[in-house]
Amino acid sequence: MRLKSLESVNLQGKTILYRVPYDIELVEINGSLGLADDMRIKATLSTLQYLLKENCKIVILTYVGRPDGKVVEKLRTTPHAKRLSELLGCKVGKVDDCIGEEVERRIIAMQAGDILMLENVRFYKEETDDDDEFAKKLCIGKDYIVFDGFPQAHRIHASTTGIERHLPAVAGLYLESEVKMLSKLLESPERPFTVIIGGAKISDKVDAVNNLLKIADKVLVGGAVANVFLKAQGHELGSSFVEDVFVDEKKREKKDWVVYAKEILETYKDKIICPTDLVISDGVSTKVINITFDKVPENWAALDIGPETQKMFSDIIEKSKTVFLAGPMGKFEDKNFTQGSEAILTAMKKVNGETIIAGGDTIAMTRQYGNLEDYSHVSLAAGATLEFLAGKTLPALMPLMR
Repeated sequence: MRLKSLESVNLQGKTILYRVPYDIELVEINGSLGLADDMRIKATLSTLQYLLKENCKIVILTYVGRPDGKVVEKLRTTPHAKRLSELLGCKVGKVDDCIGEEVERRIIAMQAGDILMLENVRFYKEETDDDDEFAKKLCIGKDYIVFDGFPQAHRIHASTTGIERHLPAVAGLYLESEVKMLSKLLESPERPFTVIIGGAKISDKVDAVNNLLKIADKVLVGGAVANVFLKAQGHELGSSFVEDVFVDEKKREKKDWVVYAKEILETYKDKIICPTDLVISDGVSTKVINITFDKVPENWAALDIGPETQKMFSDIIEKSKTVFLAGPMGKFEDKNFTQGSEAILTAMKKVNGETIIAGGDTIAMTRQYGNLEDYSHVSLAAGATLEFLAGKTLPALMPLMR
């Protein structure tokens, strides 16, 4: 996918509506609100530095959380402006709205090199409705959109697709880096190419898994995602979490993932690799069972992949040239069930090639038991990354394509 880049247009001295991916959880730190994580802000620094060199006026737009069209004090963008100011080493202004006379007055008063953070755009219900008049108001006083909101690029909202109807738009450097790496996975990965899918649910990953199965050499499944495939193989899983039926309320459809998993196993029987042993617990004790010979008893649940599976997965990973990981192998928040995830991360560090991790839980797991810098690329998106890897065109990327 080729995108319109920053270099493709003359941004010198322009007023930029900079759409950032600052949907970051806020936590209380020493009695005041701060960011739980600043990775998404750091990811945008290279774009901001480019725009500052071009003497642009930079107006920052983002949403935070789900305030449902109401002003929620704990979801303001003030902590985001503060942290960005610290990271850039220059003042970042803040205005307590994203449209209206005060916003327009502040923008008119800006000088070259000034940065202004707008308020949470989701304080207006018109944002999630992709209201066109509201999108038009967001664009008043700006010349160009620089779009770096890759984690929100699958949303049809006023601050994504809406603003792109009213101003010319180019891709920011962070967004370009995500698209470049994920496109390479789909189009020309170095082989062997191994995909590792974990986490709690299969419903949010199924389209990506289906597409990646056509491309990857091996797909390793762990976490509760593996439970769906193990159930499809006929294994008894006791009280393990299995997302066997998913109700799509929008389409008013029920989907039986166990039936779907059976179809995948029949089609890709030599490509998809399931666990052969599991770490199980009844809430008090833990033990390892071989899934070939034993069943998970009632009131026990599978909470990690076992040592045999850890070794099998690690051997496959270490021989790979490209590895993509989405989701933990077990209940990584509990120290009793971390060994599977740790084994995968350790094996990935030994890969002589590209290693990509994606999604919030995967990043949290990596931070808890490793170092993000040990891997080639960290995709900061979850839904957008999975939809991209499913082969779908993300709505907000369409106006950015050459």
